[in-house]
Amino acid sequence: MKSPRGRGIDAPAHRETPVLPPHSLAVAAFSTIVEWYDFTLYLYFATVLARVFYGGGRGSLLLTLGGFAIAYLMRPLGAIFFSHIGDRRGRRRMMLMSVAMMTAAMLATALLPTRAAVGPVAGWLLLLLRCMMGVSVGGEYTGVVAYLLEGAKPARRGLITSSASAASEVGALFAVAVSAATVGSMSEVDLASWGWRIPFFVGTALAASVWIARSTMHESPEFKRQQEDGTVPDLPLRHAVTSHPKGIARGFAISALGSITYYVGITYIPAFLTSVGKLSERQSLSLSSVAAAAVILVTPLTGALSDRIGRKPVLLGVCIASAVLPIILFSLMASGAHGQALAGAVILAALAGAVSAVGAVATAEQFPGEGRITGLALGATMATAIFGGLSPYAAQLLVERTGWPTAPGIMIALVALAVLPVLVMMRETAPH
Repeated sequence: MKSPRGRGIDAPAHRETPVLPPHSLAVAAFSTIVEWYDFTLYLYFATVLARVFYGGGRGSLLLTLGGFAIAYLMRPLGAIFFSHIGDRRGRRRMMLMSVAMMTAAMLATALLPTRAAVGPVAGWLLLLLRCMMGVSVGGEYTGVVAYLLEGAKPARRGLITSSASAASEVGALFAVAVSAATVGSMSEVDLASWGWRIPFFVGTALAASVWIARSTMHESPEFKRQQEDGTVPDLPLRHAVTSHPKGIARGFAISALGSITYYVGITYIPAFLTSVGKLSERQSLSLSSVAAAAVILVTPLTGALSDRIGRKPVLLGVCIASAVLPIILFSLMASGAHGQALAGAVILAALAGAVSAVGAVATAEQFPGEGRITGLALGATMATAIFGGLSPYAAQLLVERTGWPTAPGIMIALVALAVLPVLVMMRETAPH
């Protein structure tokens, strides 16, 4: 029996569940490429940006990562703003507005003056644009995940929703490729002078193409159902807080695990390998491209597995693995040996991809259709702001202050141990 649209796991089944055409689902899933292209680009280019905007001296990398962390704190604000639009005016409108803002921020970054041209103000301008990007990205994750969940067949929600995570890794891989090509094709002088702008111009074109593609999407059938039934919440924020506080808390826990495994286990790795693993920027980016390819393969398999055996068993498995493996893997990567660094980066990335794949659908299923995007904004996006944006900065700070290359792995393990009891108590959300 198919579950009713957007009614949550406890609602009675009373009508057939419509699905979105493959074109709309594909556009929604693959449009996450631009979001992760930009944020991954920033982290993979962190050492270059540190030289261009903060002088390249002692502490410049920390300043660059600190800007990333501050921008991430803007994500909850953006998520709340855009979620109100998504729950009141429709998922499609929300996604068009968020990617338009993203396009503008990317173009402005590509045109930004450097420290050599305007002095320290360049760093502040970069931070301002990162905050603008953080606001726009805050509306991306929640809108896309809700749209895919609501438009997929119930028996394939895990696979379809996980496609957004796989596509985001395509964006990350594209960022690696563009970064590696840019860094490898010019001298450091040219890179600092003008070459660093190329990847951001590429991102601008990518974001603009996504806006065009999204303009052809259908509206979510779940939102149409709410309009027909007259159940669209007038105040989505109040509705989510008063009606689904436990769902918000569970979404926060799941997303905390997904965020720290992804941002410490994938996007922070190039900076880690360059500063601790004694590898060059080019070598670090090459390893990261292999790791990104591994995530693309693992993600849909994990989503499909969650459709087959349920979200809870898969979440418990990846949580336990996250408590055990990262410390070992960071120790391997810090050895300086290329082969060990590759093995550690690939395994860690695959683990992070698996968490993201099942976490996306599991967090969305914590809420019924009414107020779903706002619930995701309060739970998932808040966790991402704390355990995603702050974690690369915290990991680098801990490594520098303690001298322990395993410190990032310890961070992941501690979060996994804290989340484990929540997952043990959580009910299964997959449709039967």
